[in-house]
Amino acid sequence: MTNNGDGTARMLNSDGSIFRVVEENCWCGEKRITECDAKSVTIQVLSTVPGIGFNYNVPAADALVVAQFLNDHLSGVVKENPSRFLGLGTVPMQDVNLAIGELRRCVLELGMVGVQIGSQVNGQNLEAPYLDPFWSEVEALNCAVFLHPWDMSGDDRMKKHWFQWTLGMPHETAVAAASLCFGGVFQKHPKLRVCIAHGGGNFPALMGRMTHGFNVRPDLCQTCTDQPPAMFAKQMYFDSLVHDEDMLRLIVRKFGSDHVILGTDYPFPLGEIDRPGGLIEDVFAGEDQAEVRERLLWKNAVEFLGLDDDGVPLKRAPEV
Repeated sequence: MTNNGDGTARMLNSDGSIFRVVEENCWCGEKRITECDAKSVTIQVLSTVPGIGFNYNVPAADALVVAQFLNDHLSGVVKENPSRFLGLGTVPMQDVNLAIGELRRCVLELGMVGVQIGSQVNGQNLEAPYLDPFWSEVEALNCAVFLHPWDMSGDDRMKKHWFQWTLGMPHETAVAAASLCFGGVFQKHPKLRVCIAHGGGNFPALMGRMTHGFNVRPDLCQTCTDQPPAMFAKQMYFDSLVHDEDMLRLIVRKFGSDHVILGTDYPFPLGEIDRPGGLIEDVFAGEDQAEVRERLLWKNAVEFLGLDDDGVPLKRAPEV
């Protein structure tokens, strides 16, 4: 990333070409508050930009340095405006011991409500055995995990028409969510709370197909768990960023009005930027839908993030 000196910065690809130009709302708390006020957003959960924050494909020690820098900055923004922001940290998932150490620092020292992680780690799904201690620590700390797609799979066919973002991201997200189910992570760690970005990608629409496969091919689908994916619904939350009224209704119907959370993807083009929460308000507009609307707009987030009635993170103490 290079600073343009005018309140914008260029995010560069590895070959030096420009990936995108970002504005100061990607790093400036004051700018974010101004924009939140204009859109009637009272509290925002901050996290790093996935491509910059994860760095799973570099030496773990280097990724830790970057993660610590980003987490320190993010927590500083939160502490300057504690009534407006909450934070999700980032950790170097390619080294489980470093990931656990930074997770504990984020939650116990920096006061974050959890972490954001990527959908896979250098080609390994999130069920990889080496990650089991990480999931155990997440349970012990009783903190939230937000799962965001990154490093989208695909061949040359995906490089045109923005397919990596419009098609690749939902696929990558679905694989990650399914691996937590079929790989036994949710069954082994029943206290996990994981929010799946972008409405879970393709995952909700494919529940029927995955469940049928689970039942008819136990030799392939029941090697790590004896429970179908629907049994882990209460451990999964889904954000509302689907850009489609029918899909939002589907997610609420399949996973419950208590497990869908407002998501905006602010401040990027695929987000719900102009009217945060607009889809929720349109779909659940009636007076008889007031409770569902409130749950999706903020109440479910309070529960998922582990906040008290005043929106303050609950005290988390390390296990003795």
